Amino acid sequence: MGELTARTPKPLLPVAGAPFLDVLVEEAGRQGFDDIVLLAGHLSPQIEAFVRDSAAAKRRGVSLRLSIEPRPSGTGGAVRCAKEFLADRFVLMNGDSWFDINLRALATKAAGDSNAVMTLALRSMPDVSRYGSVSLVGGKISGFQEKASRAGPGLMNGGIYVCDKEKLLATMKRIAPDETESLSLETQVMPALVADGRLNGEVYDGYFIDIGLTETYAAAQQEIPAHQRRPAVFFDRDGVLNVDSCHVGTIERFHWIEGAIAAIRACNDLGYFTFVVTNQAGVAKGLYQEADVRSVHQYMQETLAAAGAHIDDFRYCPYHVDAVVPEYKKESDWRKPAPGMFHDLVAKWNVDTEHSFCIGDKTTDLDAAAALGLPGYLFEGGDLCGFLLKTPRFSNRRARQPSLSPPC
Repeated sequence: MGELTARTPKPLLPVAGAPFLDVLVEEAGRQGFDDIVLLAGHLSPQIEAFVRDSAAAKRRGVSLRLSIEPRPSGTGGAVRCAKEFLADRFVLMNGDSWFDINLRALATKAAGDSNAVMTLALRSMPDVSRYGSVSLVGGKISGFQEKASRAGPGLMNGGIYVCDKEKLLATMKRIAPDETESLSLETQVMPALVADGRLNGEVYDGYFIDIGLTETYAAAQQEIPAHQRRPAVFFDRDGVLNVDSCHVGTIERFHWIEGAIAAIRACNDLGYFTFVVTNQAGVAKGLYQEADVRSVHQYMQETLAAAGAHIDDFRYCPYHVDAVVPEYKKESDWRKPAPGMFHDLVAKWNVDTEHSFCIGDKTTDLDAAAALGLPGYLFEGGDLCGFLLKTPRFSNRRARQPSLSPPC
């Protein structure tokens, strides 16, 4: 990369007018990871400025913190230097590559094996000679091959790891007791974990790019903006995601529809934006407050996170012409069948409407979607995930990724 990286840390190189690091912050933030620690060394004052100014962090409500190495200490040393910032289980990502996967799903999978110290996201490549390859047997990584040691198809390290903090630090201490000593995750820690049988791998086929070569950095200028434009699924809430027991305004009255969590996870896995658009006239009728609606949505996110899923954004309409609470008594273009909530989401997110759709349980849901030219599918009960699989737009997109596990 020559002069480019002599003056600027690679993660801060501009891609389509913004620092590359904003891509990673945006993706982590939209999936609900709101506490991000940046491990910095080279040209760290520029990283400090990014922490203050990141547009993606402000947009997604992400807290950015900074750990600066006192001296160059390798990838493992940088992690060890940041140990006071780290959660008991955390996601570690390379700062110069983007592997577009469901981070929640990787974290959930990793949590299922209490023996594993790290779980790596792997990608199948037609030629691994540039990256080196990874051998995987029964979910366990059995070895690494260096770059250019062989050409042809294989698995590569995608640069995303879920780590058990306590076990990882203990492994590092065993390998390098002196914490001032330089330590490499790739050449020291991971081979030791392979020998212990404590390094797992999960294969994903999401979009991947690193910006470490002049040609890939040039390609990123067009590829990344194109890939950030995603189709969306707009879900109605009551009667689609949860049982409609009439004005569900509390967590105690919220009960998931059969297959709803699996359906949201399936949309996440396929790279859709996943939105909720819901009329909440119970607020206008004085049955509960907007804070209660937000509490229910937070509860949904917490439940989904444990299942490796997330909702990207929620919109709700608390207004009604027959309201008993005066401030909510009005007509609103957010109340379905008006399309205001849909318009607002499309304005705030980079939505590919040509391939988006809506699932609702009333014709008013479908009418609101139709105002944007979106097809709507009427859900009349049963298993939501099974219903989703039969919708034409979802099934066509899924057919292009046959390696994905069945969602339900």
